[in-house]
Amino acid sequence: MYTLSVSSLNEQIKTLLESTFERVLVEGELSRITFHNSGHIYFTLKDESSTIKAVIFKANAAKLKFQLQEGLKVVLDGAVTLYKPRGEYQINCFTIQPSGHGALALAFEQLKNKLSMQGYFDISRKKQLPKFPKKIALITSATGAALQDMLRVAQNRYRALEIDIYDVLVQGESAAPSIVRALQSADTKGYDVIVVGRGGGSIEDLWAFNEEIVADAIFKAATPIVSAVGHEIDWVISDFVADVRAPTPSAAMQMVLPDSNELYQYIDSLISQNNQIILQKIYNSKQELTHLLSLYSQHSIEKKIGHKIDEIKQFRDSFNQTISFKMQSFYKEVESIKIRFPHLIESRINIAQNQVLTLQKMLESNHPKLKTKKGFAQISKDSKVIDIESLKVDETFDLMSDRVIVSAKVLNKIDI
Repeated sequence: MYTLSVSSLNEQIKTLLESTFERVLVEGELSRITFHNSGHIYFTLKDESSTIKAVIFKANAAKLKFQLQEGLKVVLDGAVTLYKPRGEYQINCFTIQPSGHGALALAFEQLKNKLSMQGYFDISRKKQLPKFPKKIALITSATGAALQDMLRVAQNRYRALEIDIYDVLVQGESAAPSIVRALQSADTKGYDVIVVGRGGGSIEDLWAFNEEIVADAIFKAATPIVSAVGHEIDWVISDFVADVRAPTPSAAMQMVLPDSNELYQYIDSLISQNNQIILQKIYNSKQELTHLLSLYSQHSIEKKIGHKIDEIKQFRDSFNQTISFKMQSFYKEVESIKIRFPHLIESRINIAQNQVLTLQKMLESNHPKLKTKKGFAQISKDSKVIDIESLKVDETFDLMSDRVIVSAKVLNKIDI
């Protein structure tokens, strides 16, 4: 028997395997996925009882539309090969399809979930469209029917508008980078709105608008973005990321642009409302002015002077009445006094005369010259009449009669 080296055996096995299993379709579950820096992807395919290693090299991996995930059930299309250095056989994958699902449908759901988790679809970050845009950009194919539909709607709806067209590829491998470049350029030009889209087609035709780089460009744009891709039933990733989703390109222009006819009617209604408001303002102002004039007339200087004059007149009339009343009362009192005065004078004179007579009689009765009774004399001291009881021993005093004055001295005082 011929002895083989390990390398020779592995070479023969490799030849046998690769010639026998030149093309196989294998279904299983993905496990132990490794994304190598080289761009190759290594993984294990397994079922309930067995496993097999597999690899998809960079060129084929770049064509995958979905992300390989642990536990995902797939169908591999490839060839069985042997890796001679380790004597391990594996499947060299040409394509990978999700089991039971289309690759594009799965890729759509995967990217949608990823971007949703990152906040790309949040309502709070979406920008409002201006009511009256002056300048917009259309990013679409210059030869497509969608552009003509959008221009026709713009011409009929709102002519006071500047439109710039960015001609891009809208399907194929180069479409997504072309759309991204146009978005990034238009975002720096100060447009009021950017509309990006195309007409209808299959999911493959619309796939450029499901690419992550397009979603990133829309998300990072400072200008409001309207996504108008396909028909109303078509949904792409750009619809979720954009600030506004339009069901069709024509509908996008109807959403972005105001209707001139409606504007004319609105302007007419505004003019009517404005006229009503102005008339109401004028009426209110007249009412207010009338009220102010009334207040002014009530509180004006002339009115105040008139009030003061009236008050002075009232005070003067009241004063005159008071004086007149006082004068009348005074005249009455004077007349009464005139009548009573002679009687009063006469009564006063009579009373005075009687008082004089009384005093004269008292004087006469008390005058020393009139006192003729013997043994009686008036006692005085220092020219003042005093009582004898007030005299003290050794005190001098005068005794006075109607004819003589005698000086004397108290030698002794005996109370009786």
